[in-house]
Amino acid sequence: MQPADHLQNMSPSYIREILKAATAENVISLAGGLPAAEHFPMALLQQPLQQISQSPELFQYGATAGYQPLLDFCAEHYQLETGNSGLITTGSQQGLDLIARAFLNPGDGVAMEAPCYLGALQVFELAKAELFTVEQSDSGPDLVALEQLFAKGNIKIFYAVPDFHNPTGRVWPLAARQAVAKLCQRYKVGLIEDAPYRELRYHGDALPMVSSFCPEQAWILRSFSKIALPGIRLAFISGPQNWIDPLIKIKQASDLHSPIPLQALLLGLLKSSEFNNHLLKLREQYAERYQALSGALDKYLGDKISFQQVEGGMFLWLELNQKNDQPINTMKLAERALENNVAVVPGEVFYPVGQLSRPALRLNFSHASPQQLEIAIQRLVKAFDRQ
Repeated sequence: MQPADHLQNMSPSYIREILKAATAENVISLAGGLPAAEHFPMALLQQPLQQISQSPELFQYGATAGYQPLLDFCAEHYQLETGNSGLITTGSQQGLDLIARAFLNPGDGVAMEAPCYLGALQVFELAKAELFTVEQSDSGPDLVALEQLFAKGNIKIFYAVPDFHNPTGRVWPLAARQAVAKLCQRYKVGLIEDAPYRELRYHGDALPMVSSFCPEQAWILRSFSKIALPGIRLAFISGPQNWIDPLIKIKQASDLHSPIPLQALLLGLLKSSEFNNHLLKLREQYAERYQALSGALDKYLGDKISFQQVEGGMFLWLELNQKNDQPINTMKLAERALENNVAVVPGEVFYPVGQLSRPALRLNFSHASPQQLEIAIQRLVKAFDRQ
């Protein structure tokens, strides 16, 4: 039996595929956005696990929107605007999928930053949306190009990661946040603000969310994978009530509800008096790892590369300096790196198929130790030397 037509031209996720090889013995992975397993808050799970084991009602079917105590906690913790509500999803990736399935018709326009999160590209391609990209810089997305796209009238959704962007690690300044919110309001474009890394800030002060300037025109995706436990696959999606109700209807047909015992476990973890200390230590550890990676890059690759400093998140965007205008094949470079037992992601996979991109690599620094990060860059040098 042949798969459906809309799957024929869809490529598998490069990152999910390379993770199979990246888990091999002796391979140091800078590829996936993996949190550090040794810093999972396992000790904080003991009391919630005991309580869950004595609560058989948690193992019954539940409401599609989610475990009500967890929904109430999230609504208060994230200070949802009046008229907004939320639901618990099986990871924020499911939230993206629900939005696409509930609101996009084939041919509807979706605007994205370039480069862009690979998982979002896959979701919107599967929905048969027409993808449009705008370049980004340290000043945020190109606002002139973005307004020109919106003014054409075909853009229904703008997907963005304003805090510690995946893959570049950039943060939008305040002026860009306010300007994008105004554009979404003016042209009636739905904003998807993806915020999985927002709580992983190591330096500087947090800025208001873009959606805080246009709460009636935005969904917010908040993942617990990066700050708690990725394996429990839980996220909180919020937005206007009439934008959330269609997602619940789709989720009913998709998986009925996300696992209730895991939602109760997550709530116990988030309410722990020690969870804030866990977050503080996590930020300190990731900041140390980022410094180790950036220092190793300066030490071993020098003028072959360039990168912008980041203030948080999990990724560094490594731009490759071409010599004598000779093109750099980043896919081949990633293959050679894997042969030298280090996994990286070529920058071109973060662009729609066929779109030109400058040679770059995305490097993750949250998973490997500082010592492993230095060894990884030493191995990467060997791949560069074989160009």
